[in-house]
Amino acid sequence: MSPSSIEAARAALSHLPMDNSDRAIEAKSRDFYWYSPVLKPRLDKVKADFVVSPRTEAEVIEVLRICHAYGCPVTVRGSGTGNYGQAMPLAGGCVMHMQNMNSVLGIAPGRVTVDPGCTLRDIDRACIDHSGQELRLLPSTAGTATVGGFVSGGSGGVGSCRWGWLRSPGNLIRLRVVTMEAEPRVLELTGDELARVSHAYGTNGIVTQIELPLAPAYDWIGVLVTFPTFPGAAQFAEDIGNQPGILAKNISVFEAPIAHDYFQRVRPHVDSDTNVASIMVAPQSLQALLTEVAHYDGAQVIYRSDTSQWDRDPGILYEYGWNHTTLRALKVDPAITYLQAQYPAEGGVDLAEQMRRAFPGEVLQHLEVIRNGARTEFVGLPLVRFTTEARLQEIIDAHEAAGIMIFNPHCYTLEEGGRQTVDDIQLRFKQEADPQGLLNPGKMISWDRPDWDYSELYQYAGQRT
Repeated sequence: MSPSSIEAARAALSHLPMDNSDRAIEAKSRDFYWYSPVLKPRLDKVKADFVVSPRTEAEVIEVLRICHAYGCPVTVRGSGTGNYGQAMPLAGGCVMHMQNMNSVLGIAPGRVTVDPGCTLRDIDRACIDHSGQELRLLPSTAGTATVGGFVSGGSGGVGSCRWGWLRSPGNLIRLRVVTMEAEPRVLELTGDELARVSHAYGTNGIVTQIELPLAPAYDWIGVLVTFPTFPGAAQFAEDIGNQPGILAKNISVFEAPIAHDYFQRVRPHVDSDTNVASIMVAPQSLQALLTEVAHYDGAQVIYRSDTSQWDRDPGILYEYGWNHTTLRALKVDPAITYLQAQYPAEGGVDLAEQMRRAFPGEVLQHLEVIRNGARTEFVGLPLVRFTTEARLQEIIDAHEAAGIMIFNPHCYTLEEGGRQTVDDIQLRFKQEADPQGLLNPGKMISWDRPDWDYSELYQYAGQRT
């Protein structure tokens, strides 16, 4: 790829909406990679050569056709709320920003069809206003995150305590995808085919339309419950998640002193040794939830959004969970980072307590309840006081030795951040749909280095940047 080829592609697309200032190009080349002290120095200089913002699928096809002809890499972007560097243009070239494709195309009983550039909250509000329905799953960044980014990079979130993972059967209905070939094709993916591109970060196709299932909308009530011990808070959260008659939207657990130190509007109502569970329930489930609270020693309801008399209302409670927990902590202490953990179906409470005791004050437990088939489990987004990469690896090793799977947010490749194995379905689809390897290059190790053995964390990242 030569500078002249990049410039030729830019010139050929100059009739489309395009960002030309260095500041705008830099901003639209970045995500929240700075959550990671490992990724920040590696990715700080990553920048596209130009940014184009198509308005229609036809213009997406035009961008891909022209960039293919000139050998220009293309990295697709939404609002950039991801935090693994997965949507950053390592090879430069073109960032295709989907901000102008932002329409809700149709709402029907049980489903909604949207452009990829719609924010999740806008979709949710449109569905509620139009039909009394809402999205099943949202990221905690729903106010700014785009649906295309969520489908292409998300794994779960708000709503997962009832509906499971984003890739669980039934949580995606249909994706419309454009390939990057000399003559791009438009494909309609359903059923098993959805796994080709969901959570592939635009490495093997550009999503131009999304159909998602809906659920009945409720005026969710947020409840904060305090506990004298962390295991007590975690056991309560697990038990509530396993109660099918209690309709919950989100269930989070925060080890002390997370709520006191990092949640400014909660701090006046808790102590530094207070463990907190945060639950959002449908109105008809509130009394059942409060009845359950009474069964746990030392549990105390300190906040209800339907009756709150706090001087400063905390706002919607899911914006304290998932990776908003990390964001709030980072605003107070820049040395904080995090991990992503999946606990086994049995023994999650005991394992979380084991990790809490193994790293007192260094790793603060933050759990989210997620449904996996017939049962609920924990995923963890523990806060970590970062010192060195070597120490971070020791913490990861300790979790994995205990049987806790780590999805590493300090690596930007698909494989290193996941199970450190090749996803054959996504690799085969890239071979078919992006034969020149121009889509989001550098993010799929199995494309670049099929023999990579994943034995040393961060080493591949070091070679690529």
